[in-house]
Amino acid sequence: MPILGEVNKARVPIKIWAPLDQVESQSLDQLVNIANLPFVFHHVAAMPDVHLGKGATVGSVIATKGAICPAAVGVDIGCGMAAVRTNLTSFDFGDGVAAKLRKAIERGVPVGNGPGGSHNDSTSGASSWLRRAPADMAAKISARQLAQLGTLGGGNHFIELCHDESDSVWIMLHSGSRNFGKTIAEGHMKRAKEIAKQAQIHLADPDLAYLDEATPEFDAYVADVEFAQEYASKNRLLILEEVVRNLRHHFPHLTLDEPVNCHHNYLARETHFGEKVIITRKGAIRAGAGVLGIIPGSMGTRSYIVEGLGNPESFQSCSHGAGRRMSRAAAKRTFTNADLIAQTRGVECRKDSGVLDEIPGAYKNIEDVMRNQSDLVRTVAILKQFVCVKG
Repeated sequence: MPILGEVNKARVPIKIWAPLDQVESQSLDQLVNIANLPFVFHHVAAMPDVHLGKGATVGSVIATKGAICPAAVGVDIGCGMAAVRTNLTSFDFGDGVAAKLRKAIERGVPVGNGPGGSHNDSTSGASSWLRRAPADMAAKISARQLAQLGTLGGGNHFIELCHDESDSVWIMLHSGSRNFGKTIAEGHMKRAKEIAKQAQIHLADPDLAYLDEATPEFDAYVADVEFAQEYASKNRLLILEEVVRNLRHHFPHLTLDEPVNCHHNYLARETHFGEKVIITRKGAIRAGAGVLGIIPGSMGTRSYIVEGLGNPESFQSCSHGAGRRMSRAAAKRTFTNADLIAQTRGVECRKDSGVLDEIPGAYKNIEDVMRNQSDLVRTVAILKQFVCVKG
């Protein structure tokens, strides 16, 4: 499938893996604002799940030279996915086992905005991880933020048990750097705005304030983001360990394949079109040739384990999920709890008003998203959840 839309009214082109008539006008305006920034390299790539974000569009891949825009990573630094295939099958989860496991996972992995649970002590690996961190970075983490290692968070974060087409059961989860990443991001975004104001830099969107390379602010931001990305990766592995512990209580014979663990809000130093650049992916994952990734749908639809095809036009990237088609407020106005029950039939999960904004109908069709990026990834496994724990 070729690039479905292209916009050429900015300083660099915008290449979009979705039909232009399916991209909201505000998102297109936001992409144009990004593409007009003087340090953006070659073009801007927008994934098929593209939608409006703060400053930078969710589902955007931006290559820069000489500067970086903190909004191009966003506030949930290192947010991403982890998944691992087990030796279990769905037949192992009869007689109420699925419901028992959901309750056990909810007890063992704190959700929402609170601190960690009883498992977040030195034996969990959180404290030992911090002891290995550079002293200047470790000093930035509060006791509360350290306790959030191994916790899920809220919003669209989740833990699922899924089965693939051969009936192998997978553990899949979505979480990030929690309050630690948010605090770091907001501090650097504020500083970038202050610098723009002092230098009288006029931007189409103040949230696109940037940090010039070879400045202390640039170096501090990159160092903080890279550390927050480590935090996020460690967070997902600790959550995975807790889910595995619960599964082993029921299934002592449990074995696991090698986990897949990928960020989808992050920065990386890469080479594209013969130039060394900084890539920011906000709502996108790396899809280099042979690289495994995870593209979730919603709490009632299919998800995909994929292998990247290394397409240079997307900066070797692909979508991070289905992408929202309506805001959380709009979802609550549009749908009822009865709709949620119907759309999550067959899934052991919450079905109350507290998760109504995460109803599958609030998201784009994952099958359309996958079809629109057939030149970016190939499907390795198709997953369907039967247990879902929401943040």
